[in-house]
Amino acid sequence: GSIHPLTQVMEEIKSIFLRLGFSVAYGPEVDTDFYNFEALNIPKHHPARDMQDTFYISDNVLLRTHTSDTQIHFMENHEPPVRIIAPGRVYRNEDVSVRSYCLFHQIEGLYVDAGVTFAELKGTLDYFAREFFGAKTKTRFRPSYFPFTEPSAEMDVYWGLESESDYRITKGTGWLEILGCGMVDPEVFKSVNIDNEKYNGYAFGLGIERIAMLKYGIEDIRMLFDGEIRFLRQFK
Repeated sequence: GSIHPLTQVMEEIKSIFLRLGFSVAYGPEVDTDFYNFEALNIPKHHPARDMQDTFYISDNVLLRTHTSDTQIHFMENHEPPVRIIAPGRVYRNEDVSVRSYCLFHQIEGLYVDAGVTFAELKGTLDYFAREFFGAKTKTRFRPSYFPFTEPSAEMDVYWGLESESDYRITKGTGWLEILGCGMVDPEVFKSVNIDNEKYNGYAFGLGIERIAMLKYGIEDIRMLFDGEIRFLRQFK
């Protein structure tokens, strides 16, 4: 037997953030609309709901589409400062293909305190990229949009253009997007009764499958879920 590549990557990412003082929090995979959407500044009929097709169990209960629900549960029960990562499995109603699957794994990060800056967010994620991909890793941040952060950004790492595979993976740019991040929107703090005049914070999230596929050169996401013993033996 061997440890599954997704578990290996998850544990390596967790160990990097634990060294930075983050603790690990877990939340339910079956949750309510409030924790998965509304508390994250995604009210009903918000166009952002179309960004992810959701498995609904009833009108108000669903399979979570991101591990951000854990952040809401944690902030409801803990006063700032809060510094957590939230790993776990998430579900989206997508066609299974080479690049997409109906379930996958994420790690979300959250830091809330007085006077948190975007520069701290960038420093933290730069450190993560260098620890995970190598000391010479270059990163860049691009403006983006997420309902629960403002301003929002996506972080890319420079992958290079040394092979035909590199050109295909990076679409000829050499850069590869690995995570989304931003400063927590004040509306999110209102949902959990945290004083947004006194506290602010940052959040980030990355997909474990995407990172594992990059790290190990896996080109078909389905291989991570097939349980094929010849594939899994490579990760001893």
